[in-house]
Amino acid sequence: MQMNSMVSKGNVQHNSSAINLLFTCTHWGQEQLDIEDFLDTVIANNFKGIEINMPEKRDFLNRFTQKIEEIITDKPDFVFIPQQLNDPGNENIDDYIKRIEKRLMQLISLGPTFINSHTGKDYFSFDDNCRVIEACMNISSKTGVRILHETHRGRFSFHAASLIPYLKKFPELELVGDFSHFCTVSESLLKDQEEIIREIIPHVSHIHARVGHEQSPQVNNPFAPEWGNHLTRFLKWWQAIIQQKKEAGWEFITITPEFGPAPYMPLKPFTQEPLGKQSEININLMHHLKNALKT
Repeated sequence: MQMNSMVSKGNVQHNSSAINLLFTCTHWGQEQLDIEDFLDTVIANNFKGIEINMPEKRDFLNRFTQKIEEIITDKPDFVFIPQQLNDPGNENIDDYIKRIEKRLMQLISLGPTFINSHTGKDYFSFDDNCRVIEACMNISSKTGVRILHETHRGRFSFHAASLIPYLKKFPELELVGDFSHFCTVSESLLKDQEEIIREIIPHVSHIHARVGHEQSPQVNNPFAPEWGNHLTRFLKWWQAIIQQKKEAGWEFITITPEFGPAPYMPLKPFTQEPLGKQSEININLMHHLKNALKT
């Protein structure tokens, strides 16, 4: 699969007075749809791409490849972001690195715009996590495909302050910014960690737009008035990321509205009815951000 050269190289830098926001649709929570129907829905709702934890089933890959090639023929700048998200394994660091390298190469063969990697473990030592990051960087250097690392619980990037030593060791490190996890780990809206967040923001190259709170990475609905302060807080962070990229001359930045299904989406007891409609929230959030964020 051959991506458009502008998009496949990432965010092109040039002198511009504005930055474009490219909203991508998450496949998470929509796995029940046929892949063709999912991609048709993505286009119908005016998303500019997709983010997906790619199944490894051959039939799925064949159908996905055929459909997305049709889309790219019509929309050459369509963004395709696969996720490197391996199932947990009881393994040593060497076996872990081999497994992540194998998965990254599988995803690279699909011709992604870039890869969102869930990298390392929160219980690995600093040195072992550095070995994992170096393995990812070596693959990126050899293939020319950018590998971004999501800030996420359970990964090397699980906590804002403990992420800083990695950024100092690897100043070229690119992140997928999902600050909801930082809030949950620290049980706060990080008002006492402003300087730390300012150090992290320049490394964020892709935004996961989800509003979390002190006890969970996802509120039930970001537009409910009781979450107004939280939405304002996250908008401030997303705006700061966009402003930093604009000042650096980026032409565009990608954003995935990423409210998820259960167990991220709270459920009513006994009936297990979701308290919010995931796909509806993500579409509404995209439209809200188009109006709320300054470019």
